[in-house]
Amino acid sequence: MAHLLRRRTFMKAALAAGALGTHRAMGQPAGGPRPRKKAVFVYGGWQGHEPTKVRDIFVPFLTKAGFDVAASDTLAIYTDQSVMTAADLIVQVWTMGTITKEQLKGLLDAVRNGAGLGGWHGGLGDAFRQETDYQFMVGGQWVAHPGGIVEYDVHITDKKDPITAGLADFHVKTEQYYMHVDPTNKVLATTTFNGAHASWIDGAVMPVVWKKIYGKGRIFYSSLGHSASVFDVPEVLELTRRGLLWAADSKQTATPKLVTPVYPARWSMP
Repeated sequence: MAHLLRRRTFMKAALAAGALGTHRAMGQPAGGPRPRKKAVFVYGGWQGHEPTKVRDIFVPFLTKAGFDVAASDTLAIYTDQSVMTAADLIVQVWTMGTITKEQLKGLLDAVRNGAGLGGWHGGLGDAFRQETDYQFMVGGQWVAHPGGIVEYDVHITDKKDPITAGLADFHVKTEQYYMHVDPTNKVLATTTFNGAHASWIDGAVMPVVWKKIYGKGRIFYSSLGHSASVFDVPEVLELTRRGLLWAADSKQTATPKLVTPVYPARWSMP
């Protein structure tokens, strides 16, 4: 059944405000009522990534975290200016597919103006393959997952960031995404390819989780989330929850410059 909560329901409170520990850890006030934020959760595209199942994981989480959530199984919501202007957070689970110019403009404009954008795996990192402006915003594009479902380790590279603080390295069995990535991403976790399925990438260190800025909006991305069962791994679920909450603060909290140059400003010849 199609879910499209339009303007009237989007502007109403669904439940009493919730208070999660991750909110407090990320600078939210510990006591007193919180104004409810607005989230747009868009799901669809290729069904192999189980968009409906992950909707049923994260829409309840966001509601309990103090959001009014507009859940839509169509990209048309991106053209609803009143909804997009009010949004604090956009979560997209839409692998591959196509997007109209009007829909893409609505999404890009909302993020540039301060809405946060969060997502995972192909739902954010392999959507709308022909749209380079979209890829510029997200900070990366999937290009391969050698070996399909494989076992690998995820290494937390920044243990002080609020998204990763207190989390240890962990092991997963899922697709290991090989991506083309933006050098302005602040990388929070990586994985290393062993070359078993593509010998020429042996030893390649690949970002798994990053955050970045696009205009005034915060972007959170994790390549983990091929199926809903991947979120049974506690670290994967917690990283994603924290990342979405961080992204949702674009309009409330100033974001410091995140760009850390990866390459030297000048190359010296031997």
